[in-house]
Amino acid sequence: MTDTDKTKAASAMWGGRFAGGPAAIMQRINASIDFDKRLYAQDIRGSKAHCRMLVKQSILTAADGALIQEGLDKVLAEIEAGDFPFSQALEDIHMNVESRLGELIGEAAGRLHTARSRNDQVATDFRLWVRDALDGMDGALRDLLAALLDRAEEHAATVMPGFTHLQTAQPVTFGHHMMAYVEMISRDRSRLADARNRLNECPLGSAALAGTSFPIDREATAAELGFAGPMRNSLDGVSDRDFALEFMSASAICAVHLSRLAEELVIWTSAQFRFVTLSDAFTTGSSIMPQKRNPDAAELVRAKTGRVIGDLNALLIVMKGLPLAYSKDMQDDKEPVFEVADTMELAIAAMAGMVRDMTVNVGTLRAAAGAGFTTATDIADWCVRALKMPFRRAHHVAGSLVKLAEGRNCGLEDLTLAEMQAIEPGITEEARAVLSVESSVNSRTSLGGTAPSRVRQAVAAARRRLAEDAP
Repeated sequence: MTDTDKTKAASAMWGGRFAGGPAAIMQRINASIDFDKRLYAQDIRGSKAHCRMLVKQSILTAADGALIQEGLDKVLAEIEAGDFPFSQALEDIHMNVESRLGELIGEAAGRLHTARSRNDQVATDFRLWVRDALDGMDGALRDLLAALLDRAEEHAATVMPGFTHLQTAQPVTFGHHMMAYVEMISRDRSRLADARNRLNECPLGSAALAGTSFPIDREATAAELGFAGPMRNSLDGVSDRDFALEFMSASAICAVHLSRLAEELVIWTSAQFRFVTLSDAFTTGSSIMPQKRNPDAAELVRAKTGRVIGDLNALLIVMKGLPLAYSKDMQDDKEPVFEVADTMELAIAAMAGMVRDMTVNVGTLRAAAGAGFTTATDIADWCVRALKMPFRRAHHVAGSLVKLAEGRNCGLEDLTLAEMQAIEPGITEEARAVLSVESSVNSRTSLGGTAPSRVRQAVAAARRRLAEDAP
């Protein structure tokens, strides 16, 4: 079939009102096949379910149904083999499939569209695609969680500086730090699961906007396609894109989490920190400076977060002013969703790879954990416990000790007992024991704390949760 023939075929599909074809620029702006061909498997799956329902309801004959099923199988095989002649003149994946089906089986192909519209067809296809994308992302996040948990368990007792305002604050463990990201990614999975639950209603049978006069069985098609049930309102069925926005919103939050970890890797791999090292597998060199090892994978994960947030914003703007029901604006819903899915797939895999690849420089972390008077809070806590001192007074005592140590250009642990007692006479040799970073982290045994024992418990609990919700 020539392009002219396909244009005529497209006009025929629009109906007898259109005598001529579209202008060339109209054809270009109107066509979506260049990107929505990604929906081919979902489109054919939905068509096969619709066909079986039409036969079951005696709307189609069994003979026509069999022809259609056989033809759709051939179309699917052609697309998967790379032999399908996609045509821009046929606008979208739905008309491309229907046109090719007509070439293969003749008039019976035209009966497939009974009791449906492209509006509910694309809404169904898109939901199926996003549902598959959600499942794929969940699998990728499970892999990232497994990588984080392995490193957390390995370094449950590895001390490092904890930061607030990017200033050294208190000693924590590297395992505890990794477990913070386990919590973030676990929430991401929860948001994706929530989005999937709300998505899992079938719009097929809503037709153009008002439903259909044919005696269709929407529960049957919904069940065959794995939906929990049909959507309850036909107007909402064809015009809703909340499922796409929720997918993108959950992805954007997840991307922010990935970006935060990526930023830490950029900082940690710098010459000024040297907390971790990434191998050649996830770094690049410089064209002029031979000593450079650049954390490009982390930087690119960080950058791609902006793309995900931008795509979410784009679709929010598309949807914000649309009256019910369907408008052609909604054709622009797919490209941002596809880009988000592709971007997240790459970013999550890259992050899991970096977490597994990084070498944790234990000695450097230990040295940094003790710098900057990070155990000052521990001496304040000791004064509260041992001397029954109000915390605000204890805080003042600890601050005075820090000021003294700064003046001596030494650590808190280097102050003599006499020097400490000059500030607070009640301080004893016992107080000096709390000033080591190991003592500090081991003492933080509150629920969710950084003590190695708590970190190991948290790792075990997270592993159990991950095993219990395995797909």
